Amino acid sequence: MLGERELKKGSTQTLILAVLEDGPLHGYAIAREIERRTDDALRISEGSLYPALRSLESDEFVSSTWEVQSSGPARRNYQLTEKGRGALIKQVSMWKHFAKAVSAVIEGDPNAQSI
Repeated sequence: MLGERELKKGSTQTLILAVLEDGPLHGYAIAREIERRTDDALRISEGSLYPALRSLESDEFVSSTWEVQSSGPARRNYQLTEKGRGALIKQVSMWKHFAKAVSAVIEGDPNAQSI
């Protein structure tokens, strides 16, 4: 049976792209925004977040720039690319289709005939 960890693992990149659709953010802010939007139901660890960001950057779905701060270390800001925006649209469509199908099974088919 799939647990929360497996479900989250398959959706981490989509969640990141969705958050970045609103504008550039650094990694820590991406994680906090996912938590905020889900009322803390989803938490992305650094061990999952940064490999996902590297993969998204490698696929050219996000780009990054270094931001030098007046205090503290420089941090990398990530932003969605046009290619990433297209990937997000596709992923959201697939996710909605999948969620609708799962809901139909869980809720039962009101038109089903008993055997």
